[in-house]
Amino acid sequence: MNALTRLQTELGDIVSTDPIDLAASRTDKSGWVADGTPLAIVRATAVQQVQAVLRIATEFRVPVVTRGAGTGLSGGACGTDGSIVLSVAGLNRILEINADDELAVVEAGVINQQLNDVLAEQNLWFAPDPASKAISTVGGNIATNAGGLLCAKYGVTREAVLGLTVVLADGSLLRTGHRTIKGVTGYDLTALLTGSEGTLGVIVDATVRVRARTAGTVATIGAVFETVTAAAAASAAITAARIRPAVMELIDPIALAQIATYLGPDCSAGLPLRRGAFLLVQTDGPAALAEAEQALIVLRAAGGEATLSTDAASGDRLLAIRRAMHPALEQLGQVLIEDVSVPRSRMAEMFAAIAEISARTGIPIPTVAHAGDGNLHPNFVIARRPGESVDTPVPDEIWAAADEMFRTAIALGGTLTGEHGVGVLKRRWLRDEIGDRSLDLQRQVKAVFDPLGILNPGTMFEG
Repeated sequence: MNALTRLQTELGDIVSTDPIDLAASRTDKSGWVADGTPLAIVRATAVQQVQAVLRIATEFRVPVVTRGAGTGLSGGACGTDGSIVLSVAGLNRILEINADDELAVVEAGVINQQLNDVLAEQNLWFAPDPASKAISTVGGNIATNAGGLLCAKYGVTREAVLGLTVVLADGSLLRTGHRTIKGVTGYDLTALLTGSEGTLGVIVDATVRVRARTAGTVATIGAVFETVTAAAAASAAITAARIRPAVMELIDPIALAQIATYLGPDCSAGLPLRRGAFLLVQTDGPAALAEAEQALIVLRAAGGEATLSTDAASGDRLLAIRRAMHPALEQLGQVLIEDVSVPRSRMAEMFAAIAEISARTGIPIPTVAHAGDGNLHPNFVIARRPGESVDTPVPDEIWAAADEMFRTAIALGGTLTGEHGVGVLKRRWLRDEIGDRSLDLQRQVKAVFDPLGILNPGTMFEG
């Protein structure tokens, strides 16, 4: 009996070998398409099914690629040749909401927005806010330690995770963490597993910290600057003034022009979106209006044409400009969404470097940034000619430009990835950032959790 027969015998209809299913599992939102054809896709709806898959994979030494909603941006959840693609999207129950202790227990496949919709009924919310929150899963966000628009004030995903239930490579169950705010017993395996990209175990549920909904008003500022470096310097000035917005997003002129075309004139929110760079600032809480008025002074002093609104509908229109970034670019072709972070004080230098690389190579690099935390997303749009296969690789000249960007970010004291993860797309640069000793230790940690090397092989580490 082989692995596929065992899967079908033990798990029945949740195992699919349909060519359409297998092909769909080979890619994610990054546009990366894995080589070859997976052995099968298993759509688990119970923890016991996940355990059975891992036991069978261990017995037959078959690689397992764990997958949620497929919204990843680093190629780390794409079904590789001969692998079992283990979908946990069907583990989608909210198991508990404890308002008194401000925590929730959710399965890995719960959609972020769905969780917040349920929490809102009890005047609670889950702070991690990836731009893909309407379609991405809590488990996927934990696996990549995802960020989003609210990180500067409310933290990244790791800071909202109290504990995990994880299926290990041999099918055994591991529970980590606590239901308490404090807890320092032993090594912090919860933090280790958060951001491990499916290479150490399969997250099946999580105990997460939730918050009381922020009281007070919400104030939103939209500002346009002549150059992106001026806008970046203005955002750094807001940080230096000790103002802590909930959201601070920056869009460069290349991206802004495309967004303006995509949204049309009715969505400009009264700002000249067809010229310059756009900076969005949103404050919340009891002091929101005072903070926004202080930020408005800083932005205008830096040369920005800015408007302030406390009207929810106007704020939503300004936020819609930012959220339209990637849909707008997708109108032009396949989008390779990159992800680097630098210290906030050096963000203007990083934008200037990207503009120089773009001008010198002739490759447009529309860029958006979570300006509140220094996380930039340079984008490359790969136009597809009629009839061209989606398997067409990213052109070498784009990777060469990306290589320059990555090295510049590291030289500025930054990192290769602020929130998307290493995945497949950035593993070749991992050693450049963390060094030989750290890389060797990380490989050893993986070997402890996954001695046969069957969990997401090829993700994060080359070879």
